[in-house]
Amino acid sequence: MRLKMFWSKPVHFSSIDVLWAFLASCFIVAFGLYKALSRLPRNYEKSFGVVIFQDVIRYGKTKQNLKRDDWLRVFDVPKRWFWHFYAVSVCWTGFLLFFYATSLFQRHPLPSCLTWSLFFLTGGTRSTDAERDVPQMTTLLLLFLLWVHTFRRLLECCFVSVFSDGVIHVVQYLFGLVYYMVLGLTALCSDHILKRDSSRLLTQVNWCHVAGCALFVLASLLQHRSLALLAKLRTGESGNVETMAHKMPTGGGFELVSCPHYFAEVLIYISLWVASGGLFTWWLVSLYVFFNQALAAQLCHDHYKCKFESYPRQRKAFIPFVL
Repeated sequence: MRLKMFWSKPVHFSSIDVLWAFLASCFIVAFGLYKALSRLPRNYEKSFGVVIFQDVIRYGKTKQNLKRDDWLRVFDVPKRWFWHFYAVSVCWTGFLLFFYATSLFQRHPLPSCLTWSLFFLTGGTRSTDAERDVPQMTTLLLLFLLWVHTFRRLLECCFVSVFSDGVIHVVQYLFGLVYYMVLGLTALCSDHILKRDSSRLLTQVNWCHVAGCALFVLASLLQHRSLALLAKLRTGESGNVETMAHKMPTGGGFELVSCPHYFAEVLIYISLWVASGGLFTWWLVSLYVFFNQALAAQLCHDHYKCKFESYPRQRKAFIPFVL
């Protein structure tokens, strides 16, 4: 199937596109379903299907007041295990970046398992030895930015964030591990999707790369600042943890939205889409991230409004003045 996007490039649906479109659709439905359930009578809240749905989508503080049977708690794992996601991504993306760089600059072939995975995911032909000699700035940049993002998040989880005894569902945990593996492969898939550029690496740099990197840096700073403000709610001036209570966040982006760190996450993935030159695959990835973060932000926003009577009513969930 071929489509024409606004930048007038043909788009081919491949297996990786179908996967991201499916994930985006799942979270679009989940977000819509959550909004619909909030308008149902309260007697529906205890129904088996609704409890299971809420148990799977909620985590951390948004799960504290969820009434569920004890057998459902068997599937809980600590929220502080979030760092596992980023540790896996740093190792996996670093592995992909290393092998991709060596395949280009030292003419070493990619491992056969990667070659066949890319062939299956993109539905394209495998790269020849001559093609592997052509460096692709876009693929290198996507892998590098993804590695930088997850490395920063790993450091923040280990040295900045202060996790309480909140939990996540084991399904969310396993999904997160697989998600970052697929994300790394998606970045590498760009090498098969992009048209080969025979020019030297540095001469391939264009405005998309520059704009994408600029947005990536700004969004990363916003996210780090927001996470630091959240951590400060539990630490004193000395930096020692003083409380595990959930307080009302203020300052920075929190003056406009309940979850500026989720908004920043969306901007980071939009920056990757821009850096890719507008690849349809990365538009689907950004669409998935948008609705994934929209659902998480709406859950936090509703939690804050219920817990704090003085919570500013003008604040939106995660997009200033919009949502």
